[in-house]
Amino acid sequence: SHSPTSHYLDLSHTTAMTMMIVRYCRLNEAFRRLSCQKYFSKRHASQALYMWGTNTKGIIPSTTLGAVLEVPTKVDFITPLMKAGDSVKVSIKQVCCGNTSTGIITSDGKCYTMGDNYNGQLGLGHKTDALEATRLASPEGIEDFRIQHICMGEKFSAVIDEIGDLYTFGWDGSTFSGMGALGHGDGQSHHETPKRVESLVEDGCLVDQVHVGESHMTVLTTEREVLTAGAGSFGRLGNVDILDQLFLEPVEMMNNLNVHQIAGGQAFTLALTRDGIIYGWGRNDKGQLGVGLGLAVDMYAMSELPQPIESDDLLNRIVVKIAAGHSHAACLTNNGELFMWGMGTLEPELQRSLLHSKIVDVHCGKDYTIALDEHGKLYSFGTGKAGVLGQGHKNSQSQPTVIEGLSGKNISLISAGWNQVACIVENES
Repeated sequence: SHSPTSHYLDLSHTTAMTMMIVRYCRLNEAFRRLSCQKYFSKRHASQALYMWGTNTKGIIPSTTLGAVLEVPTKVDFITPLMKAGDSVKVSIKQVCCGNTSTGIITSDGKCYTMGDNYNGQLGLGHKTDALEATRLASPEGIEDFRIQHICMGEKFSAVIDEIGDLYTFGWDGSTFSGMGALGHGDGQSHHETPKRVESLVEDGCLVDQVHVGESHMTVLTTEREVLTAGAGSFGRLGNVDILDQLFLEPVEMMNNLNVHQIAGGQAFTLALTRDGIIYGWGRNDKGQLGVGLGLAVDMYAMSELPQPIESDDLLNRIVVKIAAGHSHAACLTNNGELFMWGMGTLEPELQRSLLHSKIVDVHCGKDYTIALDEHGKLYSFGTGKAGVLGQGHKNSQSQPTVIEGLSGKNISLISAGWNQVACIVENES
């Protein structure tokens, strides 16, 4: 495998001085991003964390193990940290509800993980489950490891630090399931602590977004280049060759398309361009690529190259956000319309029951969807097992229904996992 993005910038034989210049430029970019985005400066004394779903292996903090929360429940995440010696009052900057785990980043850049750790995907330096929030281990040689983003997977996870460097940890895969998901190319099957992806550093790449699937990883750099690594089966790497990739390599067809956002599910990836066009590649057994009848949909259905979604319903509409769950996806238009596909629906379908309101945010879990409108109303629909719909029961709902337990709340952040949902409420009285 060749070095990632080598066709952009070949630093394999560079001098030490050139490497210092690259690093200086990277740091300058990082400081620019920190000044533009309030990564660690927010302080919300009146902030509250609400979660619901099933607390399997501690994925919902400060809650009885195995408990099913069928309605949004205020969870005290900060106080236990204070008891552990964190004297400075912090707020929550990000919550990531993953497949079998949860990750939380606080306003001081600290990261905490909890839940299933069979593959070391919590980044704690061991493989023992964390039944309560536990601080992410620091990489060797780094004392103040400050994180701006985390993406939790079933077998491995990834974080982006305050500079824009990517770290991965957990299981790298196998010859049977597909190898290389961590992007290190070092032949190690597991990394139990965060390890920096050095090939990106060597190429001067900073990371803006990352998605981890079942056995592949997708990265969007600050230069808007899309890179993939890991299992090549089902075309999930977006290149014609379906061999595994041990290093992050460019998705050639996405070059120069000015990608704005990436999202993905278990074995597929979506990319949204600044022009509002959605491209998808990977598995399509449930219609999760949204390309309609153009591709056969059966258990082997896939697209190994990025395909644009050319739905008639999306014509003359501008897509501004995409979201993806296990095997379905959604998008929002600039007019606040919500479209869904996957789970057996082969192309984007307008959710007409929500046309009375402008939808401003959407998140997809495992066969269910959470949507937020401009008035702060939160809707849920889909498969209700595990209590993820927050409606006071475990029944499934085909139509979006308001989650009454959060009526009147100022919701600033949402995350939907396989068995748990989280949202941050600001100005909580």
